[in-house]
Amino acid sequence: MIYLTIVHWLVLFFFLALFILLVVISKKETRRNVFWSMVFASFLVTVTAAVFSMFVLDKYTKKGKLLSIENHRILRTEEIVFKGSVQNVGKFKIGQCRLTIKLINNPVESGKLSGSQIYQPSGFGDFFKSHKERKTRPNTIKKEFIVAKYLEPGEVRPFTIRMPYPPYFAKTRLIYKLHCH
Repeated sequence: MIYLTIVHWLVLFFFLALFILLVVISKKETRRNVFWSMVFASFLVTVTAAVFSMFVLDKYTKKGKLLSIENHRILRTEEIVFKGSVQNVGKFKIGQCRLTIKLINNPVESGKLSGSQIYQPSGFGDFFKSHKERKTRPNTIKKEFIVAKYLEPGEVRPFTIRMPYPPYFAKTRLIYKLHCH
């Protein structure tokens, strides 16, 4: 469910009034084909502007903040657990907050990288295997989680997230992005 604020409704009424004004102005055209072309163009322009305005308004009226986040690995299940809290710092209700977590494997440390860590020799048989059959090890894992729904202004909500953690990751870099709407 999307929460529309009073500002959203005002912008929608503005674009509706603009569309009606453009249709009234188009009525002066006597040729039928040109009239309908003008109405269609007016409709496309106002709807496109209204949709982009809704996204921009969402960004500036629905503000969430990641207050705290901690993580710890569970070696037995090869998972990483994130615990934290989200706060609605805006003046309007928030429908949901999504947290994007990106794990980046960063084994490169200045002066400590050897050639054997970069180049992994393969056998002659690897040449004949398909791409899917080869063992791939992604160095970046990105996941999205819904951490809060229906936040009132000023409300703080805790969350817990579990995600797989590859055992070959070393010196992992974590990037968090919170998006609320």
